[in-house]
Amino acid sequence: MIKKCLFPVAGYGTRFLPATKSMPKEMLPVVNKPLVQYGVEEAIEAGLTEVGFVTGRGKRAIADHFDVSYELEHQIAGSSKEQYLTSIRDVMAKGSFSFTRQASMAGLGDAILNGRRLIGSEPFGVVLSDDLCVAEEGVLSQMVKLYKQFRCSIVAVQEVAQEDIHKFGVIDGEQIKDGIYQVNNMVEKPEAKDAPSNLAIIGRYILTPDIFEIIENTPPGKNDEVQLTDALMTQAKDGCVLAYKFKGKRFDCGSVSGFVDATNYVYENIYNA
Repeated sequence: MIKKCLFPVAGYGTRFLPATKSMPKEMLPVVNKPLVQYGVEEAIEAGLTEVGFVTGRGKRAIADHFDVSYELEHQIAGSSKEQYLTSIRDVMAKGSFSFTRQASMAGLGDAILNGRRLIGSEPFGVVLSDDLCVAEEGVLSQMVKLYKQFRCSIVAVQEVAQEDIHKFGVIDGEQIKDGIYQVNNMVEKPEAKDAPSNLAIIGRYILTPDIFEIIENTPPGKNDEVQLTDALMTQAKDGCVLAYKFKGKRFDCGSVSGFVDATNYVYENIYNA
């Protein structure tokens, strides 16, 4: 049974400057909830109620969001405005939250390795909150069901246009069931001509705990950073990694255009539902 989920949230959010100069990008609101809350709600829905954050300097607002604000609660207690706290109170009641820091930006693999002290020796989920996923059944819930069947690391993938391939890690794999691939190769942000497929990895993972030791022995790769993709490739060669073409919509909220698209979609289809 998977109970833990890791959120790497130490990035600077430079594409959203100047808004992110003093505000974590994960706290940017998609309509009335910060981006990171959508990811935490998805994790809790999947039963991953022990939530760990790998943060960095200037990220205290994330910890504050998942804690009680006594002054605010006192000010609005008994008023009509109290209803607006319902969703975050529900998250706080169902989940437990822990935090550790990534000292320097050394890649996603390094961020995951920093989260080892929060995870221990259990399988765990990973959510990159830049990717807002909307689905009838949450993407992590779909992946947890797969993990119970296959008991190996799983990455979520989607088909992307050739002109966008260079933005993603890309998999090459053999389809073993509809939408499920056994990974043979992974390439981090290849040029379109070098990409092994159009199946791109997005920010949802389930990882087995041996990934930590593999990351420790993975040298820096692209951009001189420790790439999770490289560690997963090692894991795939030595054992098994699956790629899952998930059901649902994904918005790249790490880009301004994707963030706007997500906001419009949530407002029209969820907030007003």
